[in-house]
Amino acid sequence: MKDLHSFGWYAARITPHLSKTMFKPVPSRLWGGFAYLLVIVAGFLGIGFFDLHIVFNIMIAGVLGACFAAMGFLGHEILHGTVVKTAWLRNFLGAVAFWPLSTGPRLWRKWHNMNHHVHTQHDEKDPDAWPALERLVQNSFLRVIYRLPFGLRAFFSFISLSIQFTMHGLKMFFEYIKDFNPRNRPAVLLQTVLPWATWIGLLFWIGPVKWLFAFFIPLLIANFIVMSYISTNHRLNPLTPVNDPLANSLTVTVPKWVDVLHFNFSYHTEHHLFPSMSPKYYPVVKQHIKKMWPERYHEMKMSKAMKTLWNTPRVYFKGNELIDPNKETLFGTLGNGLYKDSKTKSYKKSV
Repeated sequence: MKDLHSFGWYAARITPHLSKTMFKPVPSRLWGGFAYLLVIVAGFLGIGFFDLHIVFNIMIAGVLGACFAAMGFLGHEILHGTVVKTAWLRNFLGAVAFWPLSTGPRLWRKWHNMNHHVHTQHDEKDPDAWPALERLVQNSFLRVIYRLPFGLRAFFSFISLSIQFTMHGLKMFFEYIKDFNPRNRPAVLLQTVLPWATWIGLLFWIGPVKWLFAFFIPLLIANFIVMSYISTNHRLNPLTPVNDPLANSLTVTVPKWVDVLHFNFSYHTEHHLFPSMSPKYYPVVKQHIKKMWPERYHEMKMSKAMKTLWNTPRVYFKGNELIDPNKETLFGTLGNGLYKDSKTKSYKKSV
C-alpha cells in the first residue's frame, strides 16, 4: 500500500455517516464488568474457604483467567473515555478493571492512549511495535533468541504470550515513570504497587497452593487471551511512517458470543479510527469502512491470524516485510504480499 492516510483522514470521511449518539459514553457497559467482578470474588472465596478437588480448582482458575482478561478489555474501554467522561471516575473504574492485570490507569493512558495510538506501528515511537532488523542486531538477547530454529522460536513465542502483557507492563512503568511530572509520580507508583500488594496479600491469606489457582494460573490465562488479540492486532501488519489504521491494524473475527464476552475488542481497525467511541458501535463503523475502502481493510479469523503469527517471524525488514534472520527468508505483511489472494496458503513474500 503506497498511499497512506492518517486515522483523522478516514474518520473525517466516515463521521458524516454516523449518528451523534455513537460518540456518547455508554455507562451500561459497566454491568458486564460488575458481573465479572462478582464471578471473580466468588472464585476467590470458593478457592479460599473450601478445600476443593484439584479438578474444580482448575476449572475455577480457567473461569478466573477469562474474567481477568475480560476486565482488562473493559478497562481499556473505560480509560479511552467511552464509558464515563468524569476524569476521577474514569480513572477509578479503569483501575478496578485493570486490577487483575496490575496496570495503573495513569500509566496505561500514557503508554497506550498517548503513545501507542498516536504512533501506531512506528518503529521508534510505538512502545508496542515489534523490532526492525536494525534494532535486533543491537540487542544481544534478541540475537541469541533468533539463532534458535524457526519452529522452536515460534513455540516459545506462543508460550511467552502467557507472560508478555505483565512483563511489558512492568517495562512500560520503568520506561515512562520519568516522563511524569514529579508531583504525579507517587500516584503512578502507587497505582502500580497496590494491585501487586493485593495479590501478595492474597498469597499470605490462602497459602501458596490455593494462590496458584486463585491468581497465578488465572494471570497466565488472562495474559494469553489478551496477548492473542494484541499480537494479531498489529504484528502481521507493516511498520508505517504514517499512522494509517487500515494499513497497520487488523480486525480479527470471532464468534458473536466471544465478542459479547470481550466487549467487541476484536474490532481493532475500527478502534484505531475512533478510539473515543464505544466498541458497542464498531460493527456499524466496520460496515462503512468495508463499503468505502474494501481493498484496504484487513480482517481475518482469529484462528487463521494465530496460525499466521506462528508461521511468520517477528522481525521487520524495510518496514513492510518480515524476515527470518537465520535464513534471511522474507515474508510479506498484510497489504504487502501476505494473503494478497484469499486462496493462497503461502506466507512468504510474493516476488
